[in-house]
Amino acid sequence: VLKRNLQRAAQMGFTFYVGPELEYFYFRSSEAPEPLDQGGYFDLTPRDEAVDLRRETVLMLEEMGIHAEYSHHEVAPSQHEIDLRYADALTMADWAMTHRLVVKEVAIKHGVYATFMPKPLFGENGSGMHTHMSLFRGDENAFFDPSDKYYLSDTAYKFIAGLMKHAREITLVTNQWVNSYKRLVPGYEAPVYISWAIRNRSDLIRVPVYKPGKEKAMRIEYRAPDPACNPYLAFAVMLAAGLEGIEKGYQCPPPVEVNVYELTQEERDKMGIGTLPRSLQEAIQEAENSELVRKALGDELFEKFIENKKIEWDEYRAQVHQWEIERYLPVL
Repeated sequence: VLKRNLQRAAQMGFTFYVGPELEYFYFRSSEAPEPLDQGGYFDLTPRDEAVDLRRETVLMLEEMGIHAEYSHHEVAPSQHEIDLRYADALTMADWAMTHRLVVKEVAIKHGVYATFMPKPLFGENGSGMHTHMSLFRGDENAFFDPSDKYYLSDTAYKFIAGLMKHAREITLVTNQWVNSYKRLVPGYEAPVYISWAIRNRSDLIRVPVYKPGKEKAMRIEYRAPDPACNPYLAFAVMLAAGLEGIEKGYQCPPPVEVNVYELTQEERDKMGIGTLPRSLQEAIQEAENSELVRKALGDELFEKFIENKKIEWDEYRAQVHQWEIERYLPVL
């Protein structure tokens, strides 16, 4: 599926590069989410065995020819991140799969459990897979334009517009589990609203600030995916949405430079800011009616994927959860 979408990009003269930031948790076991530490974002004080686990993981990845660019503690207790240096999308999908396996294997070796579950802890940040993307024509970054206010090319604006227009449709693929939608809620640094901005981290799409002389680093960051997705399919639908914007000449709305979470619903409506699906069920409905997702995945895989996700939703919907027991049993 990914190869087919990359071929479409190649026919348009583009090579697609991605750089994902994979977040994950270390827990004492797979039985219950018991953190190893109470560290915070970029915490540099070695206070637990996770520092050694991360180091060993990075070294093992490097030995396998997979280039880790950054490694650090994330916001939530026992949450960590290892970012991979950008590569073409097919190579990166292979690397992402291997990355997850290596993280888990190193953890097992040390008697702990690593999970890429999007939201294992209530009241804490979930794990995302912010994905940096760029299109190149040969050695030239097709997203860069030195004459633009934000240094973005017309191609980049149309790619952003494509992602925004089709964001709701592709969310089932970038966020494919019931648990994925526990992460996509306001207040935990995960995107909820469909908007883009320079710098601003409350938006679905962020454009990192251009640094002089770093034309090749010009890119956009799509912040919805989580690290439990299938990276081959996720990269494929993100690319398909962006290429659709380029092919059909979508108009990109202006960037939003206020905190979208602080706007009222009326203000968001006036600015035309929509929301991502709030549940797996809503995401299924959006994807099922999407010609873009069907075309990107191909008929056979598309139909099986939708069928599989409907089974998951029905099984989840039939469960009685602890929240319901605590809320209703004493009073009803």
